[in-house]
Amino acid sequence: MRKVALVAHWDWVLYHFRLPLARRLRDRGLTVDVVSPPGPYVARLEAEGFSWRPWPVSRRGLNPAVEALAVSRLATLYRHERFDVVHHFTIKPVIYGSLAARLAGITHVFNTFTGLGFVFSDGVKPMALRALVRPLLWRALRGTGVVTVFQNRADRDRLVRAGLVKPEHCRVIVGTGVNLERFAPPTVVDEDVPVVILAGRLLWDKGIAEFVRAAQALRARAVAARFLVAGAPDPGNPRAIPRDQIARWASDGPVEFLGLRDDMPELLRRAHIAVLPSYHEGVPRFLLEAAATGLPLVGTDIPGCRTVIDPGVNGLLVPPRDAEALTGALELLLRNPELRRRMGRASRAIAVERFDERAILDAYERLYREAGLTRPARTSRP
Repeated sequence: MRKVALVAHWDWVLYHFRLPLARRLRDRGLTVDVVSPPGPYVARLEAEGFSWRPWPVSRRGLNPAVEALAVSRLATLYRHERFDVVHHFTIKPVIYGSLAARLAGITHVFNTFTGLGFVFSDGVKPMALRALVRPLLWRALRGTGVVTVFQNRADRDRLVRAGLVKPEHCRVIVGTGVNLERFAPPTVVDEDVPVVILAGRLLWDKGIAEFVRAAQALRARAVAARFLVAGAPDPGNPRAIPRDQIARWASDGPVEFLGLRDDMPELLRRAHIAVLPSYHEGVPRFLLEAAATGLPLVGTDIPGCRTVIDPGVNGLLVPPRDAEALTGALELLLRNPELRRRMGRASRAIAVERFDERAILDAYERLYREAGLTRPARTSRP
């Protein structure tokens, strides 16, 4: 039986975003292990029947000796477990995992970029990190058995132009998809006080500060609405918002910070507008879930949000870091219930047409099948 490792530097990523893929691959006859540092979601992954393999790695570490040890440990794990294929998610596991796979002599290596992230954002520190990362990426993404998956064409094109990956070794698979049954429109919508919701990790780059400023401006204009943020701080990310800043925003109002929630389908069914003013994204899962729930969307004019939002059809796009433009877009929707309803219906139609989770999993399955690792599912005879 062929053996695959799904590898991330955070167990949260594997549980929240890659569990359907793990299930699909297992259903196709593969033995699936999950590899990550320890964390609270390991027990949930094991409860699903997947074996967890520990990989000690820091999400923020930059010490060369420590990082080299992380690569070496992963290569040792790969050799010991004798994986037929290793599949890495997010940039650090992509680099370290691909180098480890080369050391371990693994033929099939799949890498999924869920967005180019902090390293490819603006600023002096990201620029310095890019100079360090570029030669490692070049080496990691080479090889006849290495396939790199991007969530949008803009990210793929950027790395192709930079000479870091060959186009013939790339695939574009649009996001992780969405479960259209779990995320479905409510039968009845309460139109009393509109609810605006943002969900994601509490990072500066998610546009949380702009969302707070927009909510404050709308309150000053006497626009009736509730503003919710669902998500938790992420101290492992260099762009994490300090907890004391979140506490100040919560005390000042009007934004309500809900913390990490496991009831997103219900939260979205009680909302009227979904907003994500992020600076950079692959294809944001939150917007996919909101679209499937039939909500109008407000996002930033970046590749990931443009993938989900057709401007004027199912939502509005605003420039990144522009709280005033965000305020205007939200005010337009808050003052126009019929526009919200029309855009919400379009969102659901777009989710059904483009982002059905089953179609995304089919695309990943084809990747494995083309490498000779799985066979098509058997279909029953009529």
